Amino acid sequence: MAEGLRERKKRQTRQFISDVATGLFLERGFDAVTIAEIADAANVSVNTVYNYFPAKEDLFLDRSKGVVDRMSRWVRGRGPGESAAAAVLRELREEIETVSPRVGLMDGYSDFMRVVQAAPTLRSRLWAIQQEVHDDLTETLRQEVEAAEDDPLPDLIAGQIGWAHQTVMAGIGRRMVAGGTPAEVSREMLDVLDDIEELLSEKVLNYAVRDA
Repeated sequence: MAEGLRERKKRQTRQFISDVATGLFLERGFDAVTIAEIADAANVSVNTVYNYFPAKEDLFLDRSKGVVDRMSRWVRGRGPGESAAAAVLRELREEIETVSPRVGLMDGYSDFMRVVQAAPTLRSRLWAIQQEVHDDLTETLRQEVEAAEDDPLPDLIAGQIGWAHQTVMAGIGRRMVAGGTPAEVSREMLDVLDDIEELLSEKVLNYAVRDA
């Protein structure tokens, strides 16, 4: 269904407010910027900002919704004979090999991470998002293997796959903040991925294999 004019204007307004806020956060730090200052810079009311973003943290982490179900989408899209963990590792490897900005391999990502590191509320929000990712992946695995509600394996496997994903993302963030270039960090993280795959057990690597 085509996007209507009203929906497009709302989307554009939301994106503009987010972009203005992000610029201010990068310039001055998250805690130093108020919602009133963001509204003034975006030429909208404070109420308008809150209509689009219920919490200040949402302004900086406005793309988190696409992150929550990312691993679930990778798992559901796995190929014949491929397990859930293998699909996630493959997708991560492809993102890293192509030096994709979707995993933070881009100029300016270090500035983003420094803002996060300096703001306890942003770090708390990221932790909460990680919990949402885990719960979403657990439910996806449960559905994919038709596991019973009292079966602990979907939750345990989701924890292992989530550990692999989070280790990669945290590693990219640390290396970018330390001054690495996207290409340099890409090469280093490919080695880390190899180590991660070796550490995962066969039970994890062979869970939820799609029928050929």
